[in-house]
Amino acid sequence: MNLIKCNNYDEMSAQAAKIIAAQLMKKPNCVLGLPTGSTPLGVYGILVQMNKNDKIDFTKVKTFNLDEYYPISKKNTQSYHFFMHDNFFNHINIDEQNVNILNGEAENPQIECELYEEKIKNSGGIDLQLLGIGQNGHIGFNEPGKALKSKTHLIELTQNTINANSRFFEKTEDVPKKSLTMGIGTIMKAKEIVIIASGREKANAVYELLSGEITTANPSTILNAHNNVTLIADAAALGEN
Repeated sequence: MNLIKCNNYDEMSAQAAKIIAAQLMKKPNCVLGLPTGSTPLGVYGILVQMNKNDKIDFTKVKTFNLDEYYPISKKNTQSYHFFMHDNFFNHINIDEQNVNILNGEAENPQIECELYEEKIKNSGGIDLQLLGIGQNGHIGFNEPGKALKSKTHLIELTQNTINANSRFFEKTEDVPKKSLTMGIGTIMKAKEIVIIASGREKANAVYELLSGEITTANPSTILNAHNNVTLIADAAALGEN
């Protein structure tokens, strides 16, 4: 695992954006796997600016988002569909038909997950997967447990994750209790993975990731079995301040 140490959040965001921009220049029709949450917002902001300055082009790029709450309407301002368009897709020159996000309104979540897997496969697979890391080590919404599911699936969120996400909702009880998420196997099939971490609250999860030991108690540790992973973390996430 490659480690890029950064002094702060802005430096972490710039380093991640630099890697993604290089991928777009190398392969203009690449397939990106994208996360939501507060951590990647800085990365998205830099990529938007680079696109506006004609330094990178998204016209041929395909994207697959990691996860979506279930059930939730696309119009709900807390849905990841809304989040991604509001913070990223509405500000770049991407073809909406190339944007793929799990449907939180799907009548049959199992069929939705199977179709998503098929779409990723038919696209040629994910070239670069950007990940955040949860306080408990979850990636996507793959929560700690006795076993981790390989393919895209519906999952019950842990109370830890519900509490962490409650800051985005008026009340904790408003946070959806389930999510559709790419599976660990789906994530691990990406040709390259970049995981970003910022803040003291992520330090324990990052410490366990860097220990090299693989455990389902911290899903992110499975990344130690991938041959092309870069961790970009600021000093706080590395426990250095």
